[in-house]
Amino acid sequence: MSDPVRLAKRVADLARCSRIEAEQYIKGGWVSVDGRVVEDPAHPVTAETVDLDPAAKLETVEPATILLHKPVGYDAISGRRAAAGLVQPETRWEDDPTGERLLERHFHRLTPLVPLDADASGLMVFTQDGRVWRRLTEDGDEIEHEYVVEVSGDIAPYGLRRLCHGLHYGGRALPPCKVSWQNEIRLRFAIKGAQGGQLRDMCAQVGLEVVAIRRIRIGKVPLAKMPVGTWRYLPAGERF
Repeated sequence: MSDPVRLAKRVADLARCSRIEAEQYIKGGWVSVDGRVVEDPAHPVTAETVDLDPAAKLETVEPATILLHKPVGYDAISGRRAAAGLVQPETRWEDDPTGERLLERHFHRLTPLVPLDADASGLMVFTQDGRVWRRLTEDGDEIEHEYVVEVSGDIAPYGLRRLCHGLHYGGRALPPCKVSWQNEIRLRFAIKGAQGGQLRDMCAQVGLEVVAIRRIRIGKVPLAKMPVGTWRYLPAGERF
């Protein structure tokens, strides 16, 4: 039996290309070893069958950003039941419109962003991209989030006007936001810089009890029709 060699060397010999190009093919998920895709250029091979996908392209693998429809009961950023556990290859939305090729490396070092209460559902973001991280953290308070809030009870006089402007939370006056009735039991909030528990407290201040909260948009990116517990890629070129 021959000594093991790096997969990148085998691919370079197979494709008659440079080692750098071979590594690029491998990282792009175009190489399989005995029928299984391997994305590690240093993976040792001996007599295994190594195949390069005929459709292989020499392209840089961009860092992934993943959008999850978080269910109620999962912790967004940290906690005993972290939403990150839902981001798996098998939970990808089957109607993901991006057409992005699924790679194993897309699930490594994903950072959860934009907090969402455990008792709320809706759009969450995980990213490997430093540009997205900076946008949603450094500029986070300037990005509008949209929520649908199901409520019960009778709203106080001028309650809708007060929700839009005139309430306090955590000892500070809240800046103006946009609140409207979606139907008889649901309010739609378009708000910036909302803190944990803030929407429930705002509703309580005008006599309403919150039944459910769902975040349907972050900046320009919508939740769309993605089912609960599934995820999709952020399309290339789409910005928050």
